[in-house]
Amino acid sequence: MININDLKAEIVRNGYTQKRLAKKMGITPKTFYLKMKKGVFGSDEIQIMIDTLNIDNPMKIFFTKKAT
Repeated sequence: MININDLKAEIVRNGYTQKRLAKKMGITPKTFYLKMKKGVFGSDEIQIMIDTLNIDNPMKIFFTKKAT
């Protein structure tokens, strides 16, 4: 499961909006919001977020044991 709160913090910390990040990932903002709500992204999408947001510890955000 994805730690949504930590992901949102990384998005803001890097000066992105969810809409802008969705565009960078090649998905619509609506699709991005739905994926955030479910806490499920594909591995390619996760890699784009890691690279774009310069996430140093992706395990903490993308592979948590329980949903937040």
